Amino acid sequence: MGGSRKVYTISDKIEQKNEGWLGVKWTIALAFMTYIPFIMAQFYPRFFTMIPAGLAVGLGGGPLWCAKCTYLTILSEAYSKATGVGADIVVTRFFGVFFLFYQFSQVWGNLISSAVLSSPEIGAYNVTINNATAKFVKTLNISEQLQDTGEICGANFCPSAATEVVPNLAPPPASKINTIAGIYLVCMVVASLIVTFGVDSVKRYNKDRKGSGSGMSGFKLLVVIVKQLGNPYQILILPITMFIGAEQAFLAADFTSAFVSCGWGISNIGFVMICFGVCNGIAALFIGGIIKITGRSPVICLALSLHVALIVTLLVWKPSSDAKITFFLIAGLWGFCDAIWLVQINSLYGILFPGKEEASYSNFRLWESTGSVITYIYSPYLCIDVKLYLLLGLIIIGASGYTVVEVIEWKGKNGGEPNKKLFKLVKNSEKSGEVAE
Repeated sequence: MGGSRKVYTISDKIEQKNEGWLGVKWTIALAFMTYIPFIMAQFYPRFFTMIPAGLAVGLGGGPLWCAKCTYLTILSEAYSKATGVGADIVVTRFFGVFFLFYQFSQVWGNLISSAVLSSPEIGAYNVTINNATAKFVKTLNISEQLQDTGEICGANFCPSAATEVVPNLAPPPASKINTIAGIYLVCMVVASLIVTFGVDSVKRYNKDRKGSGSGMSGFKLLVVIVKQLGNPYQILILPITMFIGAEQAFLAADFTSAFVSCGWGISNIGFVMICFGVCNGIAALFIGGIIKITGRSPVICLALSLHVALIVTLLVWKPSSDAKITFFLIAGLWGFCDAIWLVQINSLYGILFPGKEEASYSNFRLWESTGSVITYIYSPYLCIDVKLYLLLGLIIIGASGYTVVEVIEWKGKNGGEPNKKLFKLVKNSEKSGEVAE
């Protein structure tokens, strides 16, 4: 004030130029656009359309989630300085609010899909009597086999199950799929425009702050990301990060097919996933406040115990259309656990690696996606019981690694002397915001 103004030197301009090719905001906006080819490919799903479109989603999804996490962490740091609230509490709240809106996309998306799939097909009433009679006779012939879908569905379900044996798995008409894809396509374009014209640039909150990717070329930033894997904390939390991707993929690909579709019907998937989204979003919103009271570890223990119980339940439960409430109960509790994992592990990365958000969140997205990809790869080949055992083993390994991190942190905060030769403990410096080894 008082007529003073900031003088920008040549070095300042060079530093601004080298902050990144696009910056966080424009990375998010353009990454949204990479999802559009995948949605458009649904109108003509063939190998030569789906594979390139899937690659585009993968190439855009990594930068999108890394940029999102970096943006939220920077905002939380600015908010923490302005309010005096602890950075670890603020970053958890910010991620909680984000995942509230993110998971509520399950609600709106599944409302759209369920409304479209449940609507009568155009021209359905013009079906000939002969076709209708043939379909009715075919259903009667296999009705005795379907009196107990639990013998085929659930943990006993294998990808080789045919629609003749389980008619619930018959795909919806192409016209309805095209309608859903068209609605999602419009939503994706609108989302990109909202970020472009409605979101502030991160530079507004990023003054006098240098992250691990500031002023680096793409190759040097890649080196930083790879180097991050040498941090023992990063190694220890890799399994739980992979579990997040694996459990989300299992719910989307296997629970919906082996339990909901097989036991109840494809048209009901949307309603069950709405329950998942609502519980996930509400839990994500309130987790930050709960953490402030109880601390992080009790909430993680709750999620671990509940998720293990859910996996065991799926191993023994035989899904049936007579037990509709059970579908919603399992989906809702799964959403509650998923919210805890997402919010807590995302915020944990920001707390353990301050100033290294680009590298740490790139690793988070890398290993979360790795868990998801591996699950999708073996999904067409393994039966559900095997997948559940793999999921159970991964969560136990992940929880063990997370526990080691918490024990080391606890010893450091209580005057212990951890082995510094083995562990370069990351300490959050309130004054400088730098990493002290």
